[in-house]
Amino acid sequence: MNSIRVFLVASILALVTLFAFVSALRGYQSSMHQAEQLFDSQLLVTAKLIANIQTSADNPEINLDSKVAFQVWDANRLIAHSSGTPTETIAKQQPGFDYRNFAGYRWRTLSYYRDQRWIMVAERSDIRFSLAENVITKSLLPTLIGLPILGFLIWLIVTGGMRPLRNLAAELSSRQADDLRPLSTALPKQELAQIITSTNGLLRRLEASLQREKQFASDAAHELRTPISSLKIQLHNMTEDFPQTSDDLVQVTQIATQLEHVVEQILALYRSSPDHYNAQFSPLNLTALTQEIIAEQYGSFELKNQSIEFQGDSQFIQGDNFTLATLIHNLLSNANKYTPENGQILVSIERVADAVLLKVEDSGPGIAEDKYQRVFERFYRVGGDRHQSGEPGCGLGLAIVKRVADLYGATIEVGPSIFATGCTFTLRFRAVSTIELDNV
Repeated sequence: MNSIRVFLVASILALVTLFAFVSALRGYQSSMHQAEQLFDSQLLVTAKLIANIQTSADNPEINLDSKVAFQVWDANRLIAHSSGTPTETIAKQQPGFDYRNFAGYRWRTLSYYRDQRWIMVAERSDIRFSLAENVITKSLLPTLIGLPILGFLIWLIVTGGMRPLRNLAAELSSRQADDLRPLSTALPKQELAQIITSTNGLLRRLEASLQREKQFASDAAHELRTPISSLKIQLHNMTEDFPQTSDDLVQVTQIATQLEHVVEQILALYRSSPDHYNAQFSPLNLTALTQEIIAEQYGSFELKNQSIEFQGDSQFIQGDNFTLATLIHNLLSNANKYTPENGQILVSIERVADAVLLKVEDSGPGIAEDKYQRVFERFYRVGGDRHQSGEPGCGLGLAIVKRVADLYGATIEVGPSIFATGCTFTLRFRAVSTIELDNV
Protein backbone atom coordinates (compact mmCIF):
# COMPACT_ATOMS: atom_id res chain seq x y z
CA MET A 1 0.00 0.00 0.00
CA ASN A 2 2.04 2.95 -1.32
CA SER A 3 -0.44 5.71 -0.45
CA ILE A 4 -0.39 7.10 3.09
CA ARG A 5 -3.91 8.44 2.56
CA VAL A 6 -5.27 5.04 1.49
CA PHE A 7 -3.44 3.37 4.38
CA LEU A 8 -4.90 5.80 6.95
CA VAL A 9 -8.43 5.62 5.56
CA ALA A 10 -8.35 1.81 5.31
CA SER A 11 -6.88 1.42 8.81
CA ILE A 12 -9.33 3.82 10.48
CA LEU A 13 -12.31 2.37 8.62
CA ALA A 14 -11.23 -1.18 9.51
CA LEU A 15 -10.97 -0.25 13.20
CA VAL A 16 -14.33 1.53 13.15
CA THR A 17 -15.92 -1.46 11.40
CA LEU A 18 -14.41 -3.87 13.92
CA PHE A 19 -15.64 -1.87 16.88
CA ALA A 20 -19.06 -1.44 15.25
CA PHE A 21 -19.26 -5.19 14.64
CA VAL A 22 -18.31 -6.06 18.22
CA SER A 23 -20.74 -3.45 19.56
CA ALA A 24 -23.48 -4.74 17.28
CA LEU A 25 -22.82 -8.33 18.36
CA ARG A 26 -22.98 -7.42 22.03
CA GLY A 27 -26.07 -5.29 21.38
CA TYR A 28 -27.68 -8.15 19.46
CA GLN A 29 -27.10 -10.60 22.30
CA SER A 30 -28.37 -8.13 24.91
CA SER A 31 -31.41 -7.23 22.82
CA MET A 32 -32.28 -10.88 22.21
CA HIS A 33 -32.15 -11.52 25.97
CA GLN A 34 -34.39 -8.54 26.68
CA ALA A 35 -36.79 -9.57 23.92
CA GLU A 36 -36.94 -13.08 25.45
CA GLN A 37 -37.86 -11.58 28.82
CA LEU A 38 -40.51 -9.41 27.18
CA PHE A 39 -42.08 -12.36 25.37
CA ASP A 40 -42.00 -14.41 28.59
CA SER A 41 -43.83 -11.58 30.40
CA GLN A 42 -46.49 -11.58 27.70
CA LEU A 43 -46.77 -15.36 28.01
CA LEU A 44 -47.34 -15.00 31.76
CA VAL A 45 -50.03 -12.38 31.17
CA THR A 46 -51.71 -14.74 28.71
CA ALA A 47 -51.63 -17.56 31.28
CA LYS A 48 -53.22 -15.32 33.92
CA LEU A 49 -55.95 -14.26 31.49
CA ILE A 50 -56.75 -17.88 30.66
CA ALA A 51 -56.85 -18.69 34.38
CA ASN A 52 -59.65 -16.16 34.80
CA ILE A 53 -61.80 -17.85 32.17
CA GLN A 54 -64.42 -20.17 33.64
CA THR A 55 -65.48 -23.14 31.58
CA SER A 56 -68.37 -25.49 32.32
CA ALA A 57 -67.83 -28.03 29.60
CA ASP A 58 -65.23 -30.70 29.78
CA ASN A 59 -62.39 -30.60 27.30
CA PRO A 60 -63.73 -27.74 25.10
CA GLU A 61 -61.54 -26.93 22.12
CA ILE A 62 -60.94 -23.29 21.30
CA ASN A 63 -59.61 -22.18 17.96
CA LEU A 64 -56.58 -19.87 18.34
CA ASP A 65 -53.79 -18.59 16.24
CA SER A 66 -51.45 -21.51 15.48
CA LYS A 67 -48.61 -19.50 16.99
CA VAL A 68 -50.00 -19.84 20.54
CA ALA A 69 -51.35 -22.93 22.35
CA PHE A 70 -52.76 -23.57 25.82
CA GLN A 71 -54.16 -26.28 28.03
CA VAL A 72 -56.10 -26.13 31.32
CA TRP A 73 -55.72 -29.17 33.52
CA ASP A 74 -57.69 -29.98 36.64
CA ALA A 75 -55.45 -32.54 38.28
CA ASN A 76 -55.08 -35.10 35.48
CA ARG A 77 -58.24 -34.07 33.58
CA LEU A 78 -57.96 -31.77 30.54
CA ILE A 79 -60.83 -29.32 30.82
CA ALA A 80 -59.91 -26.84 28.05
CA HIS A 81 -57.33 -26.49 25.30
CA SER A 82 -56.58 -24.71 22.07
CA SER A 83 -56.94 -26.43 18.74
CA GLY A 84 -54.00 -28.49 17.56
CA THR A 85 -52.58 -29.28 20.99
CA PRO A 86 -51.77 -32.91 21.88
CA THR A 87 -53.82 -34.91 24.40
CA GLU A 88 -50.96 -35.12 26.84
CA THR A 89 -49.59 -32.11 28.75
CA ILE A 90 -47.61 -29.61 26.70
CA ALA A 91 -45.50 -28.71 29.74
CA LYS A 92 -44.48 -30.17 33.03
CA GLN A 93 -46.83 -29.74 35.97
CA GLN A 94 -44.22 -27.63 37.61
CA PRO A 95 -44.35 -23.80 37.74
CA GLY A 96 -41.96 -22.00 35.42
CA PHE A 97 -40.76 -21.65 31.85
CA ASP A 98 -39.38 -24.43 29.69
CA TYR A 99 -39.11 -25.66 26.10
CA ARG A 100 -41.10 -28.48 24.50
CA ASN A 101 -41.50 -29.97 21.04
CA PHE A 102 -44.94 -30.79 19.68
CA ALA A 103 -47.05 -30.30 16.54
CA GLY A 104 -43.85 -30.17 14.48
CA TYR A 105 -42.39 -27.05 16.20
CA ARG A 106 -40.35 -26.09 19.20
CA TRP A 107 -42.35 -24.14 21.77
CA ARG A 108 -41.61 -21.88 24.71
CA THR A 109 -43.88 -23.14 27.51
CA LEU A 110 -45.13 -21.77 30.81
CA SER A 111 -46.82 -23.76 33.57
CA TYR A 112 -48.98 -21.60 35.84
CA TYR A 113 -50.87 -23.05 38.78
CA ARG A 114 -53.89 -21.33 40.35
CA ASP A 115 -57.14 -22.44 41.99
CA GLN A 116 -56.29 -26.18 41.80
CA ARG A 117 -55.71 -25.93 38.07
CA TRP A 118 -52.64 -26.01 35.80
CA ILE A 119 -52.71 -23.46 33.05
CA MET A 120 -50.13 -24.33 30.43
CA VAL A 121 -49.45 -21.84 27.62
CA ALA A 122 -46.94 -22.17 24.79
CA GLU A 123 -45.63 -19.93 22.05
CA ARG A 124 -43.67 -21.03 18.96
CA SER A 125 -39.95 -20.34 19.43
CA ASP A 126 -39.30 -19.63 15.75
CA ILE A 127 -41.96 -16.89 15.75
CA ARG A 128 -40.49 -15.32 18.88
CA PHE A 129 -37.00 -15.43 17.39
CA SER A 130 -38.15 -13.99 14.06
CA LEU A 131 -39.97 -11.09 15.72
CA ALA A 132 -37.02 -10.29 17.95
CA GLU A 133 -34.56 -10.50 15.08
CA ASN A 134 -36.64 -8.16 12.90
CA VAL A 135 -36.71 -5.54 15.64
CA ILE A 136 -32.97 -5.82 16.34
CA THR A 137 -32.00 -5.84 12.66
CA LYS A 138 -33.91 -2.62 12.07
CA SER A 139 -32.08 -1.03 15.00
CA LEU A 140 -28.70 -2.06 13.50
CA LEU A 141 -29.58 -1.02 9.94
CA PRO A 142 -28.59 2.66 10.41
CA THR A 143 -25.15 1.55 11.58
CA LEU A 144 -24.65 -0.66 8.50
CA ILE A 145 -25.82 2.10 6.16
CA GLY A 146 -23.68 4.67 7.97
CA LEU A 147 -20.38 2.79 7.46
CA PRO A 148 -19.90 3.86 3.80
CA ILE A 149 -20.85 7.42 4.73
CA LEU A 150 -18.41 7.27 7.62
CA GLY A 151 -15.70 5.97 5.26
CA PHE A 152 -16.33 8.89 2.89
CA LEU A 153 -16.12 11.39 5.75
CA ILE A 154 -12.89 9.78 6.99
CA TRP A 155 -11.50 10.06 3.44
CA LEU A 156 -12.34 13.78 3.37
CA ILE A 157 -10.82 14.39 6.80
CA VAL A 158 -7.62 12.49 6.00
CA THR A 159 -7.36 14.26 2.63
CA GLY A 160 -7.76 17.63 4.35
CA GLY A 161 -5.24 16.66 7.03
CA MET A 162 -2.66 15.76 4.39
CA ARG A 163 -3.07 19.04 2.51
CA PRO A 164 0.09 20.60 4.09
CA LEU A 165 2.07 17.54 2.99
CA ARG A 166 0.70 17.85 -0.56
CA ASN A 167 1.52 21.57 -0.57
CA LEU A 168 5.07 20.81 0.52
CA ALA A 169 5.42 18.14 -2.20
CA ALA A 170 4.00 20.52 -4.81
CA GLU A 171 6.43 23.28 -3.78
CA LEU A 172 9.37 20.90 -4.06
CA SER A 173 8.29 19.41 -7.39
CA SER A 174 7.61 22.83 -8.96
CA ARG A 175 11.14 24.02 -8.33
CA GLN A 176 13.85 24.11 -10.93
CA ALA A 177 16.96 22.05 -10.33
CA ASP A 178 18.99 25.17 -9.55
CA ASP A 179 16.40 26.74 -7.23
CA LEU A 180 17.88 26.27 -3.76
CA ARG A 181 15.82 28.88 -1.89
CA PRO A 182 14.67 27.75 1.59
CA LEU A 183 11.20 26.27 1.84
CA SER A 184 8.46 28.45 3.24
CA THR A 185 8.17 28.20 7.01
CA ALA A 186 4.97 30.25 7.34
CA LEU A 187 2.67 28.46 9.78
CA PRO A 188 4.11 24.96 9.27
CA LYS A 189 2.30 22.05 10.85
CA GLN A 190 4.07 20.62 13.87
CA GLU A 191 4.71 17.28 12.12
CA LEU A 192 6.25 19.01 9.07
CA ALA A 193 8.29 21.64 10.91
CA GLN A 194 11.21 19.26 11.50
CA ILE A 195 11.15 18.07 7.88
CA ILE A 196 11.13 21.67 6.56
CA THR A 197 13.93 22.66 8.95
CA SER A 198 16.08 19.70 7.93
CA THR A 199 15.37 20.25 4.22
CA ASN A 200 16.25 23.96 4.48
CA GLY A 201 19.49 23.03 6.23
CA LEU A 202 20.31 20.63 3.41
CA LEU A 203 19.47 23.28 0.78
CA ARG A 204 21.70 25.83 2.50
CA ARG A 205 24.63 23.43 2.60
CA LEU A 206 24.06 22.44 -1.03
CA GLU A 207 23.82 26.05 -2.17
CA ALA A 208 26.98 26.96 -0.29
CA SER A 209 28.78 24.03 -1.89
CA LEU A 210 27.59 24.99 -5.38
CA GLN A 211 28.50 28.63 -4.82
CA ARG A 212 32.01 27.61 -3.80
CA GLU A 213 32.26 25.43 -6.90
CA LYS A 214 31.01 28.18 -9.22
CA GLN A 215 33.17 30.82 -7.58
CA PHE A 216 36.23 28.61 -7.84
CA ALA A 217 35.57 27.94 -11.54
CA SER A 218 35.03 31.63 -12.22
CA ASP A 219 38.10 32.74 -10.26
CA ALA A 220 40.26 30.05 -11.84
CA ALA A 221 39.07 30.99 -15.34
CA HIS A 222 39.76 34.68 -14.73
CA GLU A 223 43.19 33.92 -13.33
CA LEU A 224 44.02 31.74 -16.32
CA ARG A 225 43.01 34.24 -18.97
CA THR A 226 45.98 36.55 -18.44
CA PRO A 227 48.77 33.92 -18.52
CA ILE A 228 47.13 32.23 -21.51
CA SER A 229 47.00 35.53 -23.39
CA SER A 230 50.64 36.13 -22.53
CA LEU A 231 51.51 32.64 -23.66
CA LYS A 232 49.81 33.18 -27.02
CA ILE A 233 51.66 36.48 -27.48
CA GLN A 234 54.96 34.75 -26.74
CA LEU A 235 54.07 31.98 -29.16
CA HIS A 236 53.28 34.55 -31.82
CA ASN A 237 56.62 36.26 -31.24
CA MET A 238 58.41 32.92 -31.43
CA THR A 239 57.09 32.39 -34.95
CA GLU A 240 59.56 35.06 -36.04
CA ASP A 241 62.46 32.94 -34.76
CA PHE A 242 61.14 29.50 -35.72
CA PRO A 243 59.82 28.32 -39.04
CA GLN A 244 56.01 28.15 -39.32
CA THR A 245 56.24 24.49 -40.08
CA SER A 246 57.78 23.62 -36.73
CA ASP A 247 55.63 20.78 -35.44
CA ASP A 248 56.43 21.56 -31.81
CA LEU A 249 55.42 25.18 -32.16
CA VAL A 250 52.20 24.28 -33.98
CA GLN A 251 51.33 21.73 -31.31
CA VAL A 252 52.00 24.17 -28.45
CA THR A 253 49.94 26.82 -30.23
CA GLN A 254 47.02 24.40 -30.61
CA ILE A 255 47.21 23.47 -26.92
CA ALA A 256 47.23 27.14 -25.91
CA THR A 257 44.23 27.83 -28.18
CA GLN A 258 42.35 24.86 -26.74
CA LEU A 259 43.16 25.99 -23.22
CA GLU A 260 41.90 29.47 -24.02
CA HIS A 261 38.70 27.95 -25.45
CA VAL A 262 38.11 25.93 -22.27
CA VAL A 263 38.56 29.01 -20.09
CA GLU A 264 36.19 31.08 -22.24
CA GLN A 265 33.59 28.30 -22.14
CA ILE A 266 33.81 28.07 -18.35
CA LEU A 267 33.30 31.82 -18.08
CA ALA A 268 30.36 31.68 -20.53
CA LEU A 269 28.81 28.87 -18.49
CA TYR A 270 29.21 30.88 -15.29
CA ARG A 271 27.73 34.04 -16.86
CA SER A 272 24.71 32.19 -18.26
CA SER A 273 23.68 30.89 -14.81
CA PRO A 274 20.22 32.21 -13.92
CA ASP A 275 21.45 33.43 -10.54
CA HIS A 276 24.27 35.45 -12.12
CA TYR A 277 22.52 36.75 -15.19
CA ASN A 278 19.94 39.47 -14.91
CA ALA A 279 17.98 38.89 -18.08
CA GLN A 280 16.48 41.97 -19.70
CA PHE A 281 14.74 40.48 -22.68
CA SER A 282 13.20 42.38 -25.55
CA PRO A 283 11.97 41.33 -29.01
CA LEU A 284 14.99 40.19 -31.02
CA ASN A 285 15.26 39.08 -34.65
CA LEU A 286 16.59 35.54 -34.27
CA THR A 287 17.03 35.15 -38.03
CA ALA A 288 19.20 38.25 -38.41
CA LEU A 289 21.36 37.29 -35.43
CA THR A 290 21.81 33.72 -36.74
CA GLN A 291 22.83 34.98 -40.19
CA GLU A 292 25.28 37.40 -38.57
CA ILE A 293 26.97 34.63 -36.56
CA ILE A 294 27.10 32.34 -39.59
CA ALA A 295 28.91 35.12 -41.45
CA GLU A 296 31.34 35.57 -38.53
CA GLN A 297 32.16 31.86 -38.43
CA TYR A 298 32.10 31.31 -42.18
CA GLY A 299 35.89 31.09 -42.27
CA SER A 300 35.80 28.01 -40.02
CA PHE A 301 33.41 26.23 -42.41
CA GLU A 302 35.47 27.28 -45.39
CA LEU A 303 38.64 25.81 -43.89
CA LYS A 304 36.98 22.37 -43.95
CA ASN A 305 35.24 22.93 -47.30
CA GLN A 306 31.92 22.47 -45.56
CA SER A 307 28.69 23.56 -47.21
CA ILE A 308 26.50 25.63 -44.87
CA GLU A 309 23.00 26.69 -45.89
CA PHE A 310 20.45 28.86 -44.12
CA GLN A 311 16.67 28.64 -44.62
CA GLY A 312 13.95 30.76 -43.10
CA ASP A 313 12.52 34.25 -42.85
CA SER A 314 12.51 36.83 -40.07
CA GLN A 315 11.27 35.45 -36.75
CA PHE A 316 11.27 37.32 -33.44
CA ILE A 317 11.63 35.96 -29.91
CA GLN A 318 12.11 37.57 -26.53
CA GLY A 319 15.82 37.56 -25.69
CA ASP A 320 19.07 39.42 -25.53
CA ASN A 321 22.01 39.51 -27.89
CA PHE A 322 24.69 38.07 -25.60
CA THR A 323 23.06 34.83 -24.51
CA LEU A 324 21.48 34.05 -27.90
CA ALA A 325 24.77 34.74 -29.68
CA THR A 326 26.52 32.40 -27.25
CA LEU A 327 23.91 29.69 -27.89
CA ILE A 328 24.05 29.97 -31.71
CA HIS A 329 27.83 30.25 -31.72
CA ASN A 330 28.18 27.02 -29.72
CA LEU A 331 25.70 25.14 -31.91
CA LEU A 332 27.50 26.20 -35.08
CA SER A 333 30.93 25.46 -33.59
CA ASN A 334 29.69 22.03 -32.59
CA ALA A 335 28.43 21.36 -36.13
CA ASN A 336 31.64 22.69 -37.68
CA LYS A 337 33.80 20.63 -35.35
CA TYR A 338 32.13 17.26 -35.81
CA THR A 339 31.15 17.51 -39.48
CA PRO A 340 33.92 16.09 -41.68
CA GLU A 341 35.55 17.94 -44.53
CA ASN A 342 33.23 18.51 -47.51
CA GLY A 343 30.29 17.82 -45.18
CA GLN A 344 26.96 19.65 -45.10
CA ILE A 345 25.33 21.85 -42.48
CA LEU A 346 21.79 23.19 -42.66
CA VAL A 347 20.52 25.94 -40.35
CA SER A 348 16.81 26.75 -40.47
CA ILE A 349 14.35 28.92 -38.59
CA GLU A 350 10.61 28.52 -38.89
CA ARG A 351 7.49 29.40 -37.00
CA VAL A 352 5.15 26.61 -35.88
CA ALA A 353 2.00 27.89 -34.16
CA ASP A 354 3.20 30.02 -31.22
CA ALA A 355 6.76 28.73 -31.33
CA VAL A 356 9.90 29.56 -33.28
CA LEU A 357 12.07 26.54 -34.13
CA LEU A 358 15.80 26.90 -34.60
CA LYS A 359 17.38 23.80 -36.17
CA VAL A 360 21.02 23.02 -36.81
CA GLU A 361 21.57 19.85 -38.84
CA ASP A 362 24.86 18.34 -39.89
CA SER A 363 26.19 15.36 -41.81
CA GLY A 364 28.61 14.34 -39.07
CA PRO A 365 28.87 10.92 -37.42
CA GLY A 366 25.69 11.54 -35.38
CA ILE A 367 24.95 10.67 -31.76
CA ALA A 368 23.63 7.37 -30.44
CA GLU A 369 20.05 7.73 -29.17
CA ASP A 370 20.97 6.66 -25.64
CA LYS A 371 23.46 9.57 -25.49
CA TYR A 372 20.98 12.29 -26.53
CA GLN A 373 20.57 13.67 -23.01
CA ARG A 374 24.11 13.03 -21.81
CA VAL A 375 25.63 15.38 -24.38
CA PHE A 376 24.21 18.30 -22.37
CA GLU A 377 26.13 17.31 -19.25
CA ARG A 378 29.13 19.40 -18.38
CA PHE A 379 32.50 18.00 -19.49
CA TYR A 380 30.82 15.03 -21.21
CA ARG A 381 31.98 14.10 -24.71
CA VAL A 382 30.72 11.17 -26.74
CA GLY A 383 33.63 8.73 -26.76
CA GLY A 384 35.60 10.92 -24.33
CA ASP A 385 38.98 12.14 -25.57
CA ARG A 386 38.92 9.37 -28.18
CA HIS A 387 36.13 10.89 -30.23
CA GLN A 388 36.32 9.56 -33.77
CA SER A 389 36.46 13.08 -35.21
CA GLY A 390 39.80 13.67 -33.48
CA GLU A 391 38.66 17.23 -32.70
CA PRO A 392 39.77 18.66 -29.35
CA GLY A 393 36.98 19.73 -27.00
CA CYS A 394 36.13 20.32 -23.41
CA GLY A 395 32.49 19.13 -23.27
CA LEU A 396 31.06 22.50 -22.24
CA GLY A 397 29.59 23.84 -25.49
CA LEU A 398 26.29 21.94 -25.41
CA ALA A 399 26.05 22.37 -21.62
CA ILE A 400 26.08 26.12 -22.22
CA VAL A 401 23.43 25.72 -24.96
CA LYS A 402 21.24 23.82 -22.50
CA ARG A 403 21.82 26.44 -19.78
CA VAL A 404 20.80 29.27 -22.11
CA ALA A 405 17.77 27.30 -23.33
CA ASP A 406 16.66 26.86 -19.70
CA LEU A 407 17.17 30.58 -19.16
CA TYR A 408 14.73 31.24 -22.03
CA GLY A 409 12.28 28.54 -21.00
CA ALA A 410 12.98 26.90 -24.35
CA THR A 411 13.13 23.17 -25.05
CA ILE A 412 15.97 21.46 -26.85
CA GLU A 413 15.81 18.11 -28.61
CA VAL A 414 18.37 15.95 -30.37
CA GLY A 415 17.56 13.66 -33.28
CA PRO A 416 18.81 12.39 -36.62
CA SER A 417 19.41 14.87 -39.44
CA ILE A 418 17.99 14.93 -42.96
CA PHE A 419 21.38 13.83 -44.27
CA ALA A 420 22.57 10.23 -44.51
CA THR A 421 24.35 10.64 -41.17
CA GLY A 422 24.54 13.32 -38.53
CA CYS A 423 22.19 14.80 -35.99
CA THR A 424 19.79 17.69 -35.51
CA PHE A 425 19.57 20.07 -32.58
CA THR A 426 16.12 21.66 -32.39
CA LEU A 427 15.36 24.55 -30.05
CA ARG A 428 11.78 25.64 -29.52
CA PHE A 429 11.36 29.26 -28.36
CA ARG A 430 8.16 31.12 -27.61
CA ALA A 431 7.38 33.41 -30.52
CA VAL A 432 6.82 37.11 -30.01
CA SER A 433 3.21 38.06 -30.66
CA THR A 434 2.18 40.83 -33.03
CA ILE A 435 1.00 42.93 -30.07
CA GLU A 436 4.43 42.67 -28.41
CA LEU A 437 6.12 43.75 -31.65
CA ASP A 438 3.75 46.71 -32.04
CA ASN A 439 4.62 47.91 -28.52
CA VAL A 440 8.35 47.99 -29.22
